[in-house]
Amino acid sequence: MVELREDFHVTNYMNQVQEEEMKRIANELHEGPGQQLFSVATGLEFLQSSIQEPGMREYAKELNQLLRRTIEEIRFISAELYPITLGKLGIEAALRSFFTLYTSTFGVVVHMNRSGERIELSENLSLAIFRCCQEALINIAAYAEVDEADVYFTWEKKSLKIDIRDKGKGFDKEAAIANHRMKGVAAMEQRMKQVGGEFSITSELAQGTTVTLLLPIQEGGMER
Repeated sequence: MVELREDFHVTNYMNQVQEEEMKRIANELHEGPGQQLFSVATGLEFLQSSIQEPGMREYAKELNQLLRRTIEEIRFISAELYPITLGKLGIEAALRSFFTLYTSTFGVVVHMNRSGERIELSENLSLAIFRCCQEALINIAAYAEVDEADVYFTWEKKSLKIDIRDKGKGFDKEAAIANHRMKGVAAMEQRMKQVGGEFSITSELAQGTTVTLLLPIQEGGMER
């Protein structure tokens, strides 16, 4: 038992170190190349309006479109590494921002629903939720073969339940475990354990998949 507790603390510490490094890189991407490319795109747009030759004007337009796509990709990578808005605006705002980039990248529209009064969470708990939602949605884009997904937040005084659902092709859970295709699921489960939460996943072939996160919350806004 002592060895298991030590392994848990080591894993938790390594995750925190990794998250801090990803936060640093995400900030540098956002404030450095992302902002610089945005300035270049804005300048190119201004130049484009003054070009008289139709062929060159069209070429400038194509370059501008390429720059805009590159900026979106940098923003998505930055959001994947670390959600900049998480600490300032909270988990729901951070996820909505991620959903916008996710939809523009994968073409899957995410509908977010909430019931109950939102409670302020610690950054540690918010980050665990964000990572699990992120992993679940990436799996939907990769495997579900759908163009829509739903995320439900159910706030209670002492708990928060989150359901991430799709109506895609689903999968055989036992077969996936046997074929070692559940690494992402194991990572989500581990993150929930680290913050005292619970994780579950249900799926039926041709019916879709639901990932459920359940987290205890103290009155006053912080996790236990």
